[in-house]
Amino acid sequence: MASERPSPEVDDVEVARILTEGAIEIEGRITNSSNATLVVTVTSGSTSITGVYKPERGERPLWDFPAGLWRREVAAYELSRAFDAGLIPVTVVRVDGPFGVGSLQAYVDEDGISHYFTMAEDPQYADVLQTLAAFDVVANNSDRKSGHVLLADGCIAGIDHGLCFHEEDKLRTVIWDFAGEPLTERATCALERLVTEGLPPLVGELLSPTECAATTQRAAALLESGILPAPDEDRPWPPYPWPLV
Repeated sequence: MASERPSPEVDDVEVARILTEGAIEIEGRITNSSNATLVVTVTSGSTSITGVYKPERGERPLWDFPAGLWRREVAAYELSRAFDAGLIPVTVVRVDGPFGVGSLQAYVDEDGISHYFTMAEDPQYADVLQTLAAFDVVANNSDRKSGHVLLADGCIAGIDHGLCFHEEDKLRTVIWDFAGEPLTERATCALERLVTEGLPPLVGELLSPTECAATTQRAAALLESGILPAPDEDRPWPPYPWPLV
């Protein structure tokens, strides 16, 4: 089953420590990104890992999201941990990055050919993709392109979560194949934890009170319905991102 990542040589706790404390060296830029997205090497002691650094200084202003999209990247990772499925690579805040404050995420060494549309009909990925769909509903992901779902070592990884957590309904995703289907057991357990225990503390620090309340409300509503929603074609904007990939 390819829904969970195998235990890595460096576990997530250690990856988070290295990303938070390690020395950052810029290696290059991912040029097809809307905002500045830099590939870096992060070194602590004798251990180096590759990361993706997104500084606030490199963000393009948006009319509907405030500056500081990096906060949403980190909040998405923190929220994803409740789903216990390795949905998003380890992502931390770096206030002392080479270009100032931003998010720093463990790099996904993906296969270069797979994305959501190439994996959607493969049953080995169904559970994790269905769980990812539930996560996107709660996070109100307004930019889940097919190319934001990667495959590395047989495991799914979701990336690019800077356009999440708006208090208004802005869900735009390509993952509608599971509409009307029951939540996975993993998603149901995650929603129960979020509703009873509240959002992870760091999410509350990174998002506004209104955004946190809306996130909790979405989790409760999805848990109550027990099924994944269908696209609403009557909204003022389409339920699909553009481009799709």
